[in-house]
Amino acid sequence: MTQRLQATTLAVLGTLLAAMVLTGCGGGDDGGDKLSGEIQIAGSSTVYPISMAMAEEFSKLHPNVKVSVSSTGTGGGFKNFFIPGKTDINDASRPIKSSEVDKCREKGIEPIELTVGIDALSMVANKESNWTDSMTFAQLKRIWGPDNPPAKWNEVDASWPDAKLELYGPASTSGTFDYFTETVIGKGGAHRSDYHKTEHDNVIVQGIQGNKYALGYFGFAYYVSNKDKIKAMAIDGGKGPVKPSLANAQSGAYPLSRPLFIYVSSKALDKPHVKAFVEFYIRKSATELVSQVGYVPITDAQMTGNLAKIGVK
Repeated sequence: MTQRLQATTLAVLGTLLAAMVLTGCGGGDDGGDKLSGEIQIAGSSTVYPISMAMAEEFSKLHPNVKVSVSSTGTGGGFKNFFIPGKTDINDASRPIKSSEVDKCREKGIEPIELTVGIDALSMVANKESNWTDSMTFAQLKRIWGPDNPPAKWNEVDASWPDAKLELYGPASTSGTFDYFTETVIGKGGAHRSDYHKTEHDNVIVQGIQGNKYALGYFGFAYYVSNKDKIKAMAIDGGKGPVKPSLANAQSGAYPLSRPLFIYVSSKALDKPHVKAFVEFYIRKSATELVSQVGYVPITDAQMTGNLAKIGVK
């Protein structure tokens, strides 16, 4: 073989090898260029930022898979979308209820629970509310409970202003509402009715920002993204006031720490693009992607347990 022919052959082989490497790497670890289809997600406004981040990252690897995420509230997502079979995944800021499981099974749907993070439910107030920086469970129960609820701040504490309480919070279809009523008020669904109800947490931010005497609550991520506009109260669950933070949520020191979930239909996992997305979601839930949106990532042990639930070792 001449020297020129040898050089030409090596150049061709090098080009072919480079093309093979690029082809093999083009779609990510699980053949992203071969995946296509749609994934529908609804449910918790608290988990919404996590699912949106997951959808965006997954779409970079798999552009032919369209992931749609809607914020409908945990209960609203189960009732109106997941149970009727309109969605593959339901975001949830509380565990699924036994009655919801029964309704799922009546429709031939087996929900699989996957923990995807930890939240520090935050009680937030206007930046100018300088009369207190903390609240006890007893004060929160007095403010938000259904029994003879106070109209003014000084009806809760005499040292607080003689001004109307302007309250903002999630609707009764929200998992945050369920968690708050069970944990703070002591009875699921027990909540005063005369407050601004919404499934859109940005509406709560706007309401509180616009009124010195406003108070509301939602997931920690929404406080983090708006902390220049509103302030978070430290909560005293009986061991002294503790500020909401990722560190305090992870350690359990913050009394309103709670796990966050997604529920996937076992039928939906039969679709390759759905299973690939759920596996991606589980693995990324143990990374900084979750903390970047304002929540605590799951542990490696939780990740392994989640993967086993969907049949991945």
